[in-house]
Amino acid sequence: MFDSPPIQFVMPLPLRSVHGAVVQSADRSTVISALRPRPGYALRVVIVLATVVLTTVMLVPTQTALAQGSKASSPVGLWHTISDVDGKPRGIVEIREEKGVFVGIARGTLRSDEPPNPTCDKCSGARKGKPLEGMDILTGLRANGDEWTGGEVLDPDTGKVYKAKIKLIDGGRRLVLRGFIGFSLIGRSQTWVRAE
Repeated sequence: MFDSPPIQFVMPLPLRSVHGAVVQSADRSTVISALRPRPGYALRVVIVLATVVLTTVMLVPTQTALAQGSKASSPVGLWHTISDVDGKPRGIVEIREEKGVFVGIARGTLRSDEPPNPTCDKCSGARKGKPLEGMDILTGLRANGDEWTGGEVLDPDTGKVYKAKIKLIDGGRRLVLRGFIGFSLIGRSQTWVRAE
């Protein structure tokens, strides 16, 4: 009935993006040139990879320093007590934090001349005659700036209890314990060394 030619639909090739270049032609040379790396591409890849590697390598010491920094800012851990009479290592005390309050627990002796399983014979009250190992000898300390104050310390040699405060020195490797009556000016100090 109709003598007109059939209608032809021409569909454009889909747009593609290759390395940021829009390619619409099916021409093989255009596609191949678009797929070729641009000048400086290899250098950019090397720079990105080097940045990733350097960032990873730099984060490991930072995380280690953060872990050590937490030791330097907290008395929690094992400590070797040093006698203020003869300057020799005496015992092991573990300091723990319980709900913001720091407690020191006797964990053992470092002296071979002391009897095994010593007891606090000069202590009074509930501590009298009890084994020193496992006994709370440092109690009630709370953080107060760069010190821990408001606590008490038991002197196992005399059985007496004194007011106490502690402060970390040498980047947290040593601790100064000050035991006193009334004011901290009237008392004596001991330096403990971190055992860990």
